[in-house]
Amino acid sequence: MFALLALALGALGGFITGQNIQSEKEKAGSSSKEQSAAPAKAKQGARNESGIARETKRAKRPTSISQISGTQGSTQRVQAMLDFYADLSPSQFEREAGKLDQLPMNERLLASFLLFGRWAELDPTAAMGFSGSMGFGGMFVKPTILQGWASVDPAGAAAYLAANPREFSMMGYGGPAGGRGGVSIIGSEWARQNPAAAMAWASSLGEERTEAISAVVGEVAKLDPAKASKMLAGMSGEDFTDAFRNVARSYGAKNFEEAQAWIKSLPADQQDEALASAIGGLSSDDAAAAAAAQVKLMSQGAAKDRAVAEVVGDIARDDPKYAAEFLQDQGGDDAKRLSMRELMSSWVNKDAPNALAYAFALEAGDVRDSALQAYVMANTAADPSQVILVAENIQDEGERIRSMSIAATRWMREDAAAARVYVEQSQIFSEPDKNRILNGGGWFGGRFGGQRGAGVGGSR
Repeated sequence: MFALLALALGALGGFITGQNIQSEKEKAGSSSKEQSAAPAKAKQGARNESGIARETKRAKRPTSISQISGTQGSTQRVQAMLDFYADLSPSQFEREAGKLDQLPMNERLLASFLLFGRWAELDPTAAMGFSGSMGFGGMFVKPTILQGWASVDPAGAAAYLAANPREFSMMGYGGPAGGRGGVSIIGSEWARQNPAAAMAWASSLGEERTEAISAVVGEVAKLDPAKASKMLAGMSGEDFTDAFRNVARSYGAKNFEEAQAWIKSLPADQQDEALASAIGGLSSDDAAAAAAAQVKLMSQGAAKDRAVAEVVGDIARDDPKYAAEFLQDQGGDDAKRLSMRELMSSWVNKDAPNALAYAFALEAGDVRDSALQAYVMANTAADPSQVILVAENIQDEGERIRSMSIAATRWMREDAAAARVYVEQSQIFSEPDKNRILNGGGWFGGRFGGQRGAGVGGSR
């Protein structure tokens, strides 16, 4: 989750920087045209003025992160942070990292991603070393450091990941030495620089091979799906399946007509899967209605269910009622179950009572359970004492306890006395469940207990 946030923040920073670069280019182009007809003395004066302007702008830059924190406007703060960290020398980053605790949590996260991303570009081993001194907070910045490192030296980042996999075990879902998530970051960054070298590295890996290959092919496919499709030659098994879906999805988002032509060139047993992914790409590109029309043309089966689940989420953002009707008409049970989180989240935000009525009207079973659970998760505006009554109706015992625990934890924060009475008298919660909720453990049972305040930039 934090790796994705790092990517989002990086994209935001890149956008702002790109806007500034484009603006400077436009100004420079305009200045060049005007100066071409001016005497040499005027040209020299313009250059002097431009230099003075740059120096003035640099002089006005904030000189500390605390000063930036007081800047009005969130985008101005982001740009100020980018400028501030861009001017630091490698030896200054550790000093600034030690000041992150002075910021509020939301600003600390933003500043951490920008600081460690820039530090990693200049001195990645020092940045990694510092992250090891941050305790629990260090796990949140390691993906950012790895990405910054890979953006300038992917081979070096890959070597570090291979030598220190346990440092990144919290990034993914593997074992202690899994390191999963890290290979995706490196693969994507490497593919932007040298796709052939990135693919050679990815193909040399062990159990992370499939993930890395998918990241490399997926990154190439974003800009050139046709080129990425040629990289599929010779692949088999999971290596092929994940990469194949990435290509199809990018094809669908970029040019659905070209995607259809490519799909027709594939073996018959691959066409449904490719079409499902291409429709997912089309739907995510603000074309949910067109994607829905394509779904209706598909034959029933697992591929169609996957396409339905993707399209429902996009339709639901604008019209959840129609999304529910589309799901009922086109989706099988798997599609209905998988679609409920996105559908109910959008519907609860727009019209919670009708969303709940829809969920209760479903036939008892896994689909209804998924809808009720999604309602409980999404409806943070309702009184928890009412939400927990909804959770009681979930048939699956594990999902019922999980959803009730979430609602009870919210209730404890709002009205601890009333929540305590309910939990203590409950015939559904076990004694361990009751103790966990009443002692502040929530659903996770205090798994990360004692870590409050140990956010990014925590004590060293």
